[in-house]
Amino acid sequence: MLATKSETQTQYELVVGMEVHVQLLTRSKMFCRCATDYAGAPPNTRVCPVCLGMPGMLPVINQAAVEATIKTGLALNCTIAETAVFARKNYTYPDLPKGYQISQFELPLCVDGYLDVDLPDGSRAHIRIRRAHLEEDTGRSVHEGLFSLVDLNRAGVPLMEIVTEADIHSADEAYAFLTSLRTILRYLGVSSGDMEKGALRCEPNISVRTLAQKARGEYGTKVEVKNLNSFRAVRSAIAYEMQRQIEVLESGGVVEQVNMGWDEERQRTVLQRSKESSHDYRYFPDPDLPPLVVSRAWVEEIRATLPELPAAKAERYQAVWGLRPIEAATLTSEALVARFFEETVAAYGAQEGQPQRVANWITGELFRLVYAGGEGQDLRQIAHLRVQPAQLAALLKLVDAKVINPNTGKRVLETMVATGDDPQAIVDREGLAMVSDTAVIDEAIQAIFAESTAELERYRGGETKLFGFFMGQVMRATKGKADPSAARQRLQELLDS
Repeated sequence: MLATKSETQTQYELVVGMEVHVQLLTRSKMFCRCATDYAGAPPNTRVCPVCLGMPGMLPVINQAAVEATIKTGLALNCTIAETAVFARKNYTYPDLPKGYQISQFELPLCVDGYLDVDLPDGSRAHIRIRRAHLEEDTGRSVHEGLFSLVDLNRAGVPLMEIVTEADIHSADEAYAFLTSLRTILRYLGVSSGDMEKGALRCEPNISVRTLAQKARGEYGTKVEVKNLNSFRAVRSAIAYEMQRQIEVLESGGVVEQVNMGWDEERQRTVLQRSKESSHDYRYFPDPDLPPLVVSRAWVEEIRATLPELPAAKAERYQAVWGLRPIEAATLTSEALVARFFEETVAAYGAQEGQPQRVANWITGELFRLVYAGGEGQDLRQIAHLRVQPAQLAALLKLVDAKVINPNTGKRVLETMVATGDDPQAIVDREGLAMVSDTAVIDEAIQAIFAESTAELERYRGGETKLFGFFMGQVMRATKGKADPSAARQRLQELLDS
């Protein structure tokens, strides 16, 4: 009997190491003064003799890019090297104007770090960071019909490469690592992390090995999938490549070490070229750039600027404010969302239960109104929200004071999102204040009894589940403004009288 697909997969372990290329948020390029705002600019208008690779031009190291890389290394628990060396990485691409890329090889800036990430099943993965180093981005080729055009606006933009050890063992782990990493980059303010704009690009090195190989400490042949530009593509490419390699091995074949691309339309990897090794690039120290000496005092100055990172912030939300893990994770997934939440708590109150109440409204009603939903939603849109934290706190206080009931509060929030008006002004303008006057509630109940004699008779005959029907009618008759507790009490009294 043949083994099933799931049985075959359990005989193998997936092994993935990740290379992540991160464009840094600097005003000028890595080795010259050209601006980095190339997006949307006319082709070849953000260039100069240095980034065009003209003979005799001398590069100068961008200090802001170095600081951003050190800051990232510290956030990833790396050791910051006292001396880093820029090298020339030689390979010929049409959009690499010098014929080589300035990068770091033997002496990178950051080494031996790690990132712990929470997984969907509640476990935590410990993913080691081998290195984080600086280099320059390449230009961009544009293919139109029979012609290929080269735009060098992007050439020389500071690029940080983060390389993990082969510690990732599932597509979900890869996804969790990348989303956690991007969150940290955004908290630090070193990169936008916008994959659709090319600010963050991923290249997983994927292999599979048998359990016997694992026991011997051996690895399978790795395949690198190049330039993935979405988290969904990373997850899909890893899952596909794992199955492809297993099928090759099960059929008696040999996995070749190659570079693959990802065909989004066909949802499969496709061969690009044979895999290069480091000696193919003929690295040697760039003679135009001196070794980069990093003082310990400078590192400590940069360390002092680190913000509270998302994992620490989520732990604080749970320990100090009693938030549930799911809301803590959501609210800390973007720095702008965390700031909105904290400012709302500051305006509303941080007594027991209050932060969780704020969290419920933000992650529930507010997100429902602002975001369309789905995997690709960008929570940073909260920065453009018309509702301010103090206004949301004021709305919750109106609900607490029973000026309006929770359902009316949701309606008021809709208007706040659309107009930016204060909640009290909306309540006054639209006459939404809650009705607690028992005379008004009694009048509504009596009118409902008169229109629903059959239901009233059935209720009093023992069909008590009709209470919900009557309660709904009361809220409808009062346009949702009745105090639910007062209405429920009077309805029960009048039904039983």
